[in-house]
Amino acid sequence: MATTNMPQLHTLIEGETYKAILLNGIPGMVIPYHHNTGEALLMVNEGKALLRMADGEHTLGVGSVFIIPANKEHTLTILAPFKAVKVMSLDTEIHFI
Repeated sequence: MATTNMPQLHTLIEGETYKAILLNGIPGMVIPYHHNTGEALLMVNEGKALLRMADGEHTLGVGSVFIIPANKEHTLTILAPFKAVKVMSLDTEIHFI
């Protein structure tokens, strides 16, 4: 059963140019539609999730690396206990729709 709970997001580290955000969730959690103001790199360390964008769906699992273009609306549904790191420029912001 799906839940409206959103996965946890917290900053792991910030440098002079980039920041890394840990994304941690359980099955049924959903990150609502949003976009990043800059390009983001998502690296999956554990679990499985479904990334939905206007041009299609992408199933992400352990070892998946995916580049999310700037300003492209997307949502992420957690399918199995999930941990990933999202890397983006320090000035990139996440805007929920």
